Amino acid sequence: MATPKSPEGERTLRSPSGSIVMIVSLLLALFLLGDAVVRGGWAQTLLLAPWVLLGLWVVYEISYVSMVRISDSGALVQNMLRRTEFGWHRVRDIDLQWQLKFSFDDGTELTCWSGPAHARPKRSKMRDEETSVSTSLRDFTDVHDRWQAAAGHGASAPILRSWDTRALLALVVIVVWAAAAVFFSQMG
Repeated sequence: MATPKSPEGERTLRSPSGSIVMIVSLLLALFLLGDAVVRGGWAQTLLLAPWVLLGLWVVYEISYVSMVRISDSGALVQNMLRRTEFGWHRVRDIDLQWQLKFSFDDGTELTCWSGPAHARPKRSKMRDEETSVSTSLRDFTDVHDRWQAAAGHGASAPILRSWDTRALLALVVIVVWAAAAVFFSQMG
């Protein structure tokens, strides 16, 4: 699934099933916390909330956060907690095996956990019907075309690898909250 972003020409490629799982999980978390408020009050909800939020955080990291963001100058790939940002001039080859795979000029490779992926072709009910191009193949073609268009342009910037600090900070807050909830539940 491709999502347009604010800068012109930038696209975010993300699995549509991850978005669906995230929305369903968010609705379930809201239901559980609302039920805790109604049945146990706010104090009980504050003791239960970190566990619900921890589950929601895990679903977020496993199903939703992985993505590929492409622009005319390069790409940002996020595989769960790990981010890799690079310019097209650092890419030696792009392949679509089961997932999108970037090969860099320093000999390293990066397999994307989201974005274009091979899918089983849809079976046609009518033999005369034209074969449609899959969304993943169109997305792969867009990535490949942007890479080809940028060939030979741009400075030699390094490949930047970093951690998703906001997600890690959220995890730390949830874990501290959960520890406090266990402490206060043992006290009284």
